[in-house]
Amino acid sequence: MTDLTTSQNQFQHYDTSINIIGGLRDMGVIFKAVAAHFDDEDSLHDLIIGRNGFDLRTEKSKKRVLSAVEIAFLDFLNDDHEAMFRTIFSSSYQVANKEIILFWQYALLNRLFREISTNVFAKYYLSGKTQISKDDIIGYLKELLAENNELASRWSETTVQTISTKYLNIMNKLGFVEGSRVRTYRHITIADETLVLFLYFSRLYDTKKNILKNGFLPLAFVNSDDLLARLKKLSLKNYFDMNFNGIDLNIELRHSYSGICDVLYN
Repeated sequence: MTDLTTSQNQFQHYDTSINIIGGLRDMGVIFKAVAAHFDDEDSLHDLIIGRNGFDLRTEKSKKRVLSAVEIAFLDFLNDDHEAMFRTIFSSSYQVANKEIILFWQYALLNRLFREISTNVFAKYYLSGKTQISKDDIIGYLKELLAENNELASRWSETTVQTISTKYLNIMNKLGFVEGSRVRTYRHITIADETLVLFLYFSRLYDTKKNILKNGFLPLAFVNSDDLLARLKKLSLKNYFDMNFNGIDLNIELRHSYSGICDVLYN
């Protein structure tokens, strides 16, 4: 388990697990991986290595995928984080938008995926753009390399190209875009209960109460006016407390990370 403070979380090392996750046949295998991880009678190792549940050709590729899935989706910042994630994917609950839960989980754990998602994907979506291309991601990555000599020394042009392609593959498989070379945004609809869960993910990223200053906020894919209206409605259901003074929108979580699903779905 990774025990990161907010500031440490923001300075995670960059890695290229996007290339491995983006090469998986679909996101359904990730749901199987999560189930195996939390199953007392199964294991992720047996699913991928033993039973070849991801249909991989070589032992090397199995081990590479096993490692990538673990660090992308099955590491946790603290016990609260793990308890919430386990509960969300429990068979006891019919949680809507599980694909976006996987998206938030990966964004929380992986700096590169989070920064592309925040600074390019969500930025374009919230600005009203209807399409995003590989070139948009490449442009952002080249700006990143221009500011980071250590990365520039390790990443080749091929690495940048591959990350861009595989990132969009992931977003396609999660159902956020469609198309091939140029991807068209689908309308991203987040159920009210899932938006409540977003508040818990955002608090894991940044412990400050003002959601409007939270760097995770763009990944809710909701503009500020709609967010205020929806959160006001949800706060009246006692899922959390909120206070808006015209500038700050402070959220006080009422329930535990392990108990929020009981409140939402029972």
